[in-house]
Amino acid sequence: MDASSQLPNGDVKQNGDGEPLSKKIKTEDIKGDEGKGKAPGLPPLTKDQQEAVTKAKKYAMEQSIKSVLVKQTIAHQQQQMTNLQIAAQRQRALALMCRIYVGSIYYELREDTLKQAFSPFGPIKNIDLSWDPLTMKHKGYAFIEYEIPEAAQLALEQMNGVMLGGRNIKVGRPSNMPQAQPIVEQLTEEAKHHNRIYVSSVHPDLSADDIKSVFEAFGKIKSCELAPDAVTGKHKGYGFLEYEKPQSAQDAIASMNLFDLGGQYLRVGKAVTPPKHALNPQLQISSPAGPGGLPPAAAVAAAAATAKITALEAVASTAAVVSGVQPGVSTISSTSQLLSQSMPGQPGLSIPAPGLVQLPQPVMASSAPGLITGVTPMKPAVTTTSSAGPANEEQRKKVEDDLPQTLGQQENLSISGSNARHMVMQKLLRKSESNVMILRNMVGIEDLDDELEGEVTDECGKYGQVNRVIIYQERQGEEENADVIVKIFVEFSESFEAERGVQALNGRWFGGRKVSAESYDQLKFDSQDLSG
Repeated sequence: MDASSQLPNGDVKQNGDGEPLSKKIKTEDIKGDEGKGKAPGLPPLTKDQQEAVTKAKKYAMEQSIKSVLVKQTIAHQQQQMTNLQIAAQRQRALALMCRIYVGSIYYELREDTLKQAFSPFGPIKNIDLSWDPLTMKHKGYAFIEYEIPEAAQLALEQMNGVMLGGRNIKVGRPSNMPQAQPIVEQLTEEAKHHNRIYVSSVHPDLSADDIKSVFEAFGKIKSCELAPDAVTGKHKGYGFLEYEKPQSAQDAIASMNLFDLGGQYLRVGKAVTPPKHALNPQLQISSPAGPGGLPPAAAVAAAAATAKITALEAVASTAAVVSGVQPGVSTISSTSQLLSQSMPGQPGLSIPAPGLVQLPQPVMASSAPGLITGVTPMKPAVTTTSSAGPANEEQRKKVEDDLPQTLGQQENLSISGSNARHMVMQKLLRKSESNVMILRNMVGIEDLDDELEGEVTDECGKYGQVNRVIIYQERQGEEENADVIVKIFVEFSESFEAERGVQALNGRWFGGRKVSAESYDQLKFDSQDLSG
């Protein structure tokens, strides 16, 4: 209390209401300051100071917007690079799907004979018939590349084992096909969503309407297109039809394959790739003016909104720390409300609390060698309960079947229950058994003939029952002069028979060659992986 508010005798000056005058004055001063929106005890900002604060806020917002724009640009560029990598992988897979291998070709046959035999399935881009410079004859095999994968698939299905030039030719996929198998399976799976069939060997004088009128007897057709030829102005002799129902497509394939239409036998099969416009809509990369595929104005507005939310979250987090509240818990609802107010066009938009939701990170091919695309899903943990009798045996088999087979699944293995843990240990301790024996350096490419398979079967039959013999020619590169090695796979009925054959044939001399025999991985053989 000030001395000026006291009387000489020590009493306090009072107003008419009996209230101390000093208290009255201080209370009015404080109320007056609060009514003007000023903090108690702080002097008002001058005009220059207010302009400086406004400029500082504007500069901070501009920098925040620039920072967000840069982040958006980087994210968009990374997404573009990922999309381009995926598109490149799909293009390589499509190119491999267009190629087939033709073996056991009679040495007198020429390229024009092969072209005549394989052209009914679709237009051929290239025939690579390997020639021997010493004998001036081809080596008995060739690679044929079609324009579309459906032509190669149809030729593979209908020409394998066909008699050509007095020999049963062998038609298969190139040795490097397994490298793109995941992409091929993905394309095939996408094609199943469309009831499309492939038709080739169409007479040049027939139109799409003619083909549609013939095939619509099996069901309603959604689309019918013949590939146009820019040179002749007609079509290239093949096209695609899409039915509304899958049964219609199956009936058309079964009935119309090798049907004589206009003097030419149609070749009809299932489409193995999706329509071009449906390959992957996300890969159709445009050239937007702003980052993230937005127009410049929208990009700047989005960046401004993001910067505003970032600033509000920073203020809210600071206030929470000062008040003793954990950040990211009590401030989420207010932040969500602010975002709804800032962007009224997005009702119900919510922001999850940091740390509460963890999104799975994508696995890139660069960080996982050998993985082309996709992430191997983790199987759920198997919970077991003890039981007796047949139920326990069924449960044991179920647990064993659910155990992961691939490396990616084994890395993410989750074990639940003592029985599951026991099965895992049993599988780890179990010796890998295989019914397959592989023979290397037994014959060369020049030694291949029609009797070789029977000779190998008779020889290996001494050690057990032979189920089948596969003679595999593996080219060591894409070059024309690349070496070709011959690997012979022999599948026995029992694993001990394969072991007996390995012990008897390994190191044995055959036709001046030292044979290498060893057991081959059963899982690889069952999955038709002969690259080991």
